[in-house]
This record gives sequence, structure tokens and C-alpha cells, in this order.
Amino acid sequence: MSKKIKTKNVTSIAIKLNSSFVRNLFFKFIIIDIFIIAGFIGVWCIESEISFYGELVRSAKRSFNFYPIETATYKVIWDNGKVLIKEASTFLNLLIKVIEAIGIIEGIILLDQMIFGTAKNRRILKPLNDIAEAASRLSDIAFDEQKFQSLEDAISKISPYSSDERIHIGDSDLQGLEEAINNLLDRMRESYRQQARFVSDASHELRTPISVIQGYANMLDRWGKDDEEVLEESILAIKSESENMKNLVEQLLFLARGINGKTELKIIDFSLNDMMKEVLEESKMIDKNHIYRYIESENINVYGDIALLKQTARILIENAVKYTDNGEEIMLKVGKNNENEPYFYIQDNGIGIDEKDVSHIFERFFRADTARVRKDGGTGLGLSIAKWIIDSHRGYLSVLSRKEIGTRITVFLPKEQ
Repeated sequence: MSKKIKTKNVTSIAIKLNSSFVRNLFFKFIIIDIFIIAGFIGVWCIESEISFYGELVRSAKRSFNFYPIETATYKVIWDNGKVLIKEASTFLNLLIKVIEAIGIIEGIILLDQMIFGTAKNRRILKPLNDIAEAASRLSDIAFDEQKFQSLEDAISKISPYSSDERIHIGDSDLQGLEEAINNLLDRMRESYRQQARFVSDASHELRTPISVIQGYANMLDRWGKDDEEVLEESILAIKSESENMKNLVEQLLFLARGINGKTELKIIDFSLNDMMKEVLEESKMIDKNHIYRYIESENINVYGDIALLKQTARILIENAVKYTDNGEEIMLKVGKNNENEPYFYIQDNGIGIDEKDVSHIFERFFRADTARVRKDGGTGLGLSIAKWIIDSHRGYLSVLSRKEIGTRITVFLPKEQ
């Protein structure tokens, strides 16, 4: 009977934790979808008016007939009598397909969490259950039932969400068990906080470009119609933020697929030297503001997914470019270390990283101190993606950085497939 109660308590905590996470994730997805729909409709309306009138209309009556969708139109009536009536069904049908695609992806994520989330939490809590079962077996030898009943009551009352709530029944005989259980609870809560932080940060990052688009659209609507400079700035900003939002969504989906095991590596035998030379030539062609230097040793062949490893090199170069002044050098090197492990590294002469930030730079959406503020934007996911790729190859990354001197990030790959 006691064993069943312990198992039930562990399952109850796992279910409560998963239910709360799924519910929060569902509502955040709804908010994200609303912002995406509003942003796309706003951009489409602005482009329609500019295309028809050559500018945004200051004083005009606007109406959007959404239903029925087959005859949907966007209508703008100017004071001078010039009327814009634009067919909107094609755009709305396309928007519906986009939202449906996003909805399917969100649904898969939610379904995966609903089906497997409790099991994942139970695996985390399994040591707790094992300890409780061991304690139950020991009760017949050393302790009375009342002590374990007190421990069971304490476990049943514990909240999986409170960061400072701990089990304490004041029994010296059970002090070791209390410590082990509290440590496991701390790990479980930290895992929950990381999941919640990821969803919250992702929502914030998606809201930001939508807010910028809306802000520029409002500015255009108020006074930017007659100012060509403001008009051009606003259009460029809206296009830029739309591109940023698209990149962010793609990176989030890449990480989600990787975490859920949906991304399969296409392992082949290839030349690491040739791959880095290709990346070097691409970088020289794209970026004319920095000096690129390549150092290689003997030809090194590795096993891996060449597309993903090339993506890792590009991510590291993009990071080096962001934090290195124009005219400075960015170095690429291929070689082997003393353990015969193949590696490549990207080294810059940029502003460097604070020592306390080095261990966090591969976390999703991590923001370093102001000493390393991003100059050219970014999603905050690039290094997280690079780390996932290298972890999937069973390799590892090494970071060497000094303030105002530069940073070197080295990718080590396994010696064998």
C-alpha cells in the first residue's frame, strides 16, 4: 500500500508540472499567432495603399470586408474621391495557410508535450520514487511506520512550482533522505524554470519585431505620408523586422525539431579543409569590411553532416563579424590537437567576452553585459544552434576570450565516426 502511495505522489507531481507547462504554452502560442496575423495584415494594407496611391493616405476611410472570404476586399476612400478597392481573398487564403502551417507545428509541439511530458517528468522524479521505495523497505528493519507516514505527508504537500519550499520533518533518522529529495526537487524546478524561460523568451522575441512593425505603421499613418525620408525609413525597417521574425521562427523550429529528435544527421566522410575553404570564400564574398585569413595543416577528413557543420562555421563567423571592427582580421584554422581530434576554429580581434559570461553564451536568448552588446542585432539563438549541432556529432566546443583582445571558438570533432 505504501509503495502505491509513493508512486501516486510522484505521478501526481509530474502530471501537475506537465499540465501547467502545456497550458501556459498553449496560451503563449495563441498570443504569438494573434501578433503574426495582425502584423501580416498591417504590412499588406500599407503596401497596398503605397502601391495604389504612391503614398500612405492621411485622411481616408478604410474598411476590410473579411467575410465571405471568397469576396473579401480592402477598401480605402480618399477625400479627393480616389477609391482603392483591392481583392483580399488571395492574401487571406495565403495567410490562412501560413497560420495553419504554424498551427500544425504548434499542435505537434503541444501534442508531444501532452503525450510524453509526464513521462519525461517521471523519469526526472524516478530517483525520488526509488528513494521512497527504499525507505519503505527499510521501515521494516530500522524505522517505524509513523516516520515514513510523516515523510509521505510532506511529499504530498510539496509544491513543484515553489522555489523555496523544501521537505523538512525534523527527524534526524530521515535527514539523509530529506536532503536527497530536496536536491531532486531543486533539479526538477530548475528544469521547469528553463522550459518556462525558453517559452517566455521566445514569445518576447517574436513580439518585438511585430511591435516595431506596428510602431512604424502608426508613425506612417500619423505624419509619415508626406515625408519621403520617414516613409523610406519606415518601409526599410518593416522589411528588416519581417525578415528578422522569419529568421527567428526558422531557428526556433530548427531547435524544436532537434530537441524532439526530428532532425536526422546525414553522416558522410568529407574533407574538413575543403568545407572551411568554401566557408572562407562565401565570407569574403558577403563581407568586404573584414580581412579573412585561413590557416590549414595536412588534409583532414571527418565524419559528419557537412551541411550542419558548415552552418556551425557560418554562425561562428557571423558572431565574429558582429563584434569585430571594420578592417580587423578574422582567422579560420583547421588542424588536430594532441589527442588527434580534428578541429576548426574561428578567431576574431573583437571586444571579447566577460569571463563570467563565457559559460552562458550557448544558452538560448542569452544577453551578455553591456561590454558585449550586439551591434547588428540577431536572434540570440545562433550559438545555441551551433552547440546542438556539435553535441549531436558528439563533439564539443572550447571558448578562449580576453576583453579588448578577441575571442576564439574552437569546434572539436570525434576522431572516429
